[in-house]
Amino acid sequence: MSATASPRQTDLSDLHPPIAPYDSGVLAVSDGHALYWEQCGNPDGLPVVFLHGGPGAGTSPTYRRFFHPTRHRAVLFDQRGCGRSSPRASLHANTTWHLVDDIERLRAHLGIDRWLVLGGSWGSTLALAYGQAHPDRCLGFVLRGVFLFRAAEVDWFLNGMGTFFPEARDAFLSFLPPEERGTPLESYYRRLCHPDAAVHGPAAVAWSRYEEACSRLVPRASETSAESCVPLARMEAHYMMHAGYLEEGQLLRDMPRIRHLPATLVQGRYDLVCPPTSAWELHSAWPGSRLVMVPDAGHAAMEPGIRRGIIEALTTMTR
Repeated sequence: MSATASPRQTDLSDLHPPIAPYDSGVLAVSDGHALYWEQCGNPDGLPVVFLHGGPGAGTSPTYRRFFHPTRHRAVLFDQRGCGRSSPRASLHANTTWHLVDDIERLRAHLGIDRWLVLGGSWGSTLALAYGQAHPDRCLGFVLRGVFLFRAAEVDWFLNGMGTFFPEARDAFLSFLPPEERGTPLESYYRRLCHPDAAVHGPAAVAWSRYEEACSRLVPRASETSAESCVPLARMEAHYMMHAGYLEEGQLLRDMPRIRHLPATLVQGRYDLVCPPTSAWELHSAWPGSRLVMVPDAGHAAMEPGIRRGIIEALTTMTR
């Protein structure tokens, strides 16, 4: 579930000022993958790692603006196969647990003992998986658009969103031949994994347009190209085909490992990609968490109420 890879807004004055990285590099991890990473803000500030959505969306310079330039030491990186990481759009050795290991390897590489974890959409899934695997390395969590990768949530993405955006779902299904529309995930996955760009490119665009159409309280026109859409669409379908590499209900089951840590959950009331019921269930299983239900927002990270909620949560957890 994407957090939108290249947010374009007319007024971002409620974000912190634009900031350039003071450090960046490429970290070789396992199985031939290499991760682009960057640090911005204050090298002596509170360490925060940013986990982007998708999987496959990558980071954007705009995301640096969630972080206070003197209070935070922000670490952003592109997960396996997307953004400036390589090999691009590769599904080889690309699972939740490879990504969890990558985060831990990056933390050690940068010499950070413990950090705050900020993740949105798929990034919230990954944040929980990482935290439950390495609770001693986490100071707390800020999670946006909670997705727990249960079967019902995947089914909602494929079918339920069409209840509110029937025209988007009709376009999503109409891309496929009639005999394949009953199994959209499997049908798209075959095309997205096809080596021929003439096959996987149009499928990626159709997939991404469906998600984008359902991501905001007020939908907007978006520019999509096969080149930009392939990593996101291919990896989302890949992870959905494999149930997020999680046991059903695993993230709620393993909450005792991190329930002692502070958390703020920022959730759009009208989030149709990751419906609020998941955030509510997570909040209910996390006694020390704070749930911020944004009354006038959907799913996208850059909707005004969502971004203000993220900044306020980071400010509160800095104190």
